[in-house]
Amino acid sequence: MDTTTVAALGDRVLGTQPDPSLWVVLATAAAALAVTAPHRIWRLSRNAITIAHEGGHGLTALLTGRRLDGIRLHSDTSGLTVSRGKPHGVGMVLTAAAGYTAPPLLGLGGAWLLADHRITLLLWGATLLLIAMLVMIRNAYGVLTVVVTGGAFLLVSWLTGPQVQAAFAYGVVWFLLLGGVRPVFELQGKRRRGGAPDSDADQLSRLTHVPAPLWLLLFHAVSLCALAGGGRWLLDL
Repeated sequence: MDTTTVAALGDRVLGTQPDPSLWVVLATAAAALAVTAPHRIWRLSRNAITIAHEGGHGLTALLTGRRLDGIRLHSDTSGLTVSRGKPHGVGMVLTAAAGYTAPPLLGLGGAWLLADHRITLLLWGATLLLIAMLVMIRNAYGVLTVVVTGGAFLLVSWLTGPQVQAAFAYGVVWFLLLGGVRPVFELQGKRRRGGAPDSDADQLSRLTHVPAPLWLLLFHAVSLCALAGGGRWLLDL
């Protein structure tokens, strides 16, 4: 690859792209809501949120010096991330807290990039993160889920025009923001019925001696604040 090609590629990735029309932003928000609100559709679309959830655990484990053994994604939209290191301490707490906060924070970061007109950078960055995550997947269903998701990003990035790329990027970010809210309410409901005894909130409670409901409150605060802030960026308010 010659210097000119590298420069052109860099300009394409790091350059800015025009914002879509307001109706596209609103339509993608409606589409994201349509795949997060209905229960039957959510049972399928939640797989993408699980990717972000487990990816958050995995990335934080690595950033805090833990050894990441692998990630599993299951067809019931649950997941498991296994890391090695001290069973207590800041690194373990941050790793446990990263799951439910990862999707809304990724959505907030994506909204910031879109507000700065970095549509291509968002699509390529997401693709690279999915490729990196694929290396750590340890089951067939997880591989299939990540490959399909990454393939969608790759195809849109390479084979479609600016308008389609913009609509796809806005749809993905809206989905992360909206889809990051529902799992916390689901976890709260499960705990109220006596389920999910080993949830992230319960693990954090055992690690920190802070009651699990307070960790749930933190998860709610992060997801709702990310939705409010990211939504304002996307709507250019």
